[in-house]
Amino acid sequence: MEIAYIPSPSRSVLHLGPIPLRGYAFCIIIGVFVAVWLGNKRWIARGGRPGTVADIAVWAVPFGLVGGRLYHVITDYELYFSEGRDWVDAFKIWQGGLGIWGAIALGAVGAWIGCRRRGIPLPAWADALAPGIVFAQAIGRWGNWFNQELYGKATDVPWALKITSSTDGRVPGTYHPTFLYESLWCVGVGFLVIWADRRFKLGHGRAFALYVAAYCVGRGWIEYMRVDDAHHILGLRLNDWTAMVVFVLAVVYIVVSARLRPGREEVVEPGASSEGEQGADADDSDVDLEKTETKTEKKADAEAPEAIDSDEAAEPAEVTESAESTKDAAESAKKS
Repeated sequence: MEIAYIPSPSRSVLHLGPIPLRGYAFCIIIGVFVAVWLGNKRWIARGGRPGTVADIAVWAVPFGLVGGRLYHVITDYELYFSEGRDWVDAFKIWQGGLGIWGAIALGAVGAWIGCRRRGIPLPAWADALAPGIVFAQAIGRWGNWFNQELYGKATDVPWALKITSSTDGRVPGTYHPTFLYESLWCVGVGFLVIWADRRFKLGHGRAFALYVAAYCVGRGWIEYMRVDDAHHILGLRLNDWTAMVVFVLAVVYIVVSARLRPGREEVVEPGASSEGEQGADADDSDVDLEKTETKTEKKADAEAPEAIDSDEAAEPAEVTESAESTKDAAESAKKS
């Protein structure tokens, strides 16, 4: 008997006149905005300029979407190129199907191009953006809820997901909401990275590597619960193997990087700090000039009375000398 469950949307598309509004696309777009917004705040806090994160995201996001789609199509090619399938569906990204591994890999290439054009170190930019990326993943996973996909094994737990669609061989029923598990895990990873970054002053790409490693841990056990079709190697799903390999690489990077380049970058964006310092110097120069002018005026005022006193003192001296000369002349006449 079903006591409680999470209902699936009755439809994943709303039409605003001739324009289709798809829930999956909305989740992706909202996630991108959250990532850029939070990344911008963290970048400024590290000494960068406002707007730099968005400028580089213009390169990273399109590359990431293409990479995510390519990974999905390559690893699930039978959905698009097997008998009875239409290869054109491979381009219908709004129907779902973005592999995070491909999105991060090719998105990093786009970010590298953007960072190179701005003269910015990619690891520093990645550290600033890391929590935003994983929060974006948490939001994006709700797109799978709209499409009624990526659920786990059948269950009757109170938080089970109710599947009503029979598309692509789905069997209506209640299943583990693995999309929700991953969304909550991503939120936890985001806060973990923020805390660790503040506590240990992570730099040179280590905050990003921590995000990757922590995400892989959760993705491993969540992937194991999924029941959708996937390629298996030695009894494990392909994404489980990918998660393990990427986890090891991320941990190795953290350890090696901490030894070779400890601490955090002092300058993340050339010119950003110097502009602030020049502005401060200019302000100080104005203040010093005003102080100098004030001191000069005070000095002039202080010297003016002395000049007046000296002039006044000179007049009695001249009168005294004149009187003495008259007295001497009178005495000389008397003697004569």
